[in-house]
Amino acid sequence: MFARWRGVAGHAVNEAAVDAVLTASRTLIAVATKSLGPAAEETTLAQYRALVVLASRGPQRMVDLAVALEVVPSTAGRMCDRLVRKGLIRRHRARADRRSVLVSITAAGRQVVDQATARRRALIAGILGQLPAGQQQAVAEAMAAFAAAAGEIPDSQWPQVQPDAPPGAPAALRREPSQASQGVRP
Repeated sequence: MFARWRGVAGHAVNEAAVDAVLTASRTLIAVATKSLGPAAEETTLAQYRALVVLASRGPQRMVDLAVALEVVPSTAGRMCDRLVRKGLIRRHRARADRRSVLVSITAAGRQVVDQATARRRALIAGILGQLPAGQQQAVAEAMAAFAAAAGEIPDSQWPQVQPDAPPGAPAALRREPSQASQGVRP
């Protein structure tokens, strides 16, 4: 049965598909929460999302981070204040425009993301291991299409950003926000 909803591309949305994704999303949220492990005591899921944006896109202006997280800039600012106090991100002046302040992930913040990703990978592998190979492939293809439709990029395509690179470091060590880095959701 098709719902009355239409996607951005104008395609009718299959209600059964929506229900299946909603059901799967509960499992994925549980996996995401469990994957934070010990960091969950000090890092909220929203703060983790901010770390992922910074890890995947490189340094961001506060307003750009707020857009990526779909929150108002003041909320992003308070979240960043907490992450700075925890040593997971840092603020610094942009090289191109010294009036602009960027936030970037620190080595400690990158470690939180990397450890959570490793735990998440193991949890997902455990779930997928309960499916036959053909179903695993079907899930992989469906999830890749879903992620692409949402504007998400695979971890393997994240920029290689050196955490804690000084603001004046060569471009190879740090990355300024660019149009190419916009439009990707954490």
